[in-house]
Amino acid sequence: MASKQIDAVVATPRTGTFNKNHARRVRVQGLIPAVVYGAGQDSVAVTVDPKVITKILYSESGHNTIFDLTIEGKGGGKVMIVDWQHEPIKGKLLHIDLKRIAMDKAMRVSVPVQLVGVPAGVKTGGGILSQVLHEVEVECLPADIPGHIDIDVSGLELHGAVHVSDLPHNDKVKFLGDEHALVAHVTVMREEVVEEPVAGATEPEVAKKGKQDAPADAAAAAAAPAGEKKK
Repeated sequence: MASKQIDAVVATPRTGTFNKNHARRVRVQGLIPAVVYGAGQDSVAVTVDPKVITKILYSESGHNTIFDLTIEGKGGGKVMIVDWQHEPIKGKLLHIDLKRIAMDKAMRVSVPVQLVGVPAGVKTGGGILSQVLHEVEVECLPADIPGHIDIDVSGLELHGAVHVSDLPHNDKVKFLGDEHALVAHVTVMREEVVEEPVAGATEPEVAKKGKQDAPADAAAAAAAPAGEKKK
């Protein structure tokens, strides 16, 4: 499934010294700092609306979404979000990097893999479905970038597996990397093994706190009358 078109995003050029204080002032205004680069053009520092960018990041095609960016006074073009930073505690968007996209040139992107259905090995075999690979790297034209790649796992029996070679392939999207890489499999649920005590085994002696029993010789000596000598 190719990325859906998003309404044009408007950006405003930034001026001045780009430091932490500058970024803080931008965020106080309800915007976030961003950088636009690529396609053989100079990088441009801009500000954008974080609500619009967040909407794009959480869309069906996510960060692979290609959208129009208009920079006030500098024209516009197609871009993609290639990096972003969140505030670690509250999760607010702090900064993004935008890359200009040439629609006639193939590019490499990572695309999410989504498992569809409940495997037969889970329904009737008591197994569990484990997804090993959550994204695959592909190469294609920007307009052909899938929002995600779906694979039906309902036919997987116990110990069944899906590899990259089993994912839907077509002439527009080229899979990169190992075609034999494991995407998901149905495994046996491991039972917790409880060790039983060995017959005849004894409990280890535990030293008691406090005074130890006096040796027999010492006890006998203490009981002997005063002044009595040993023979």
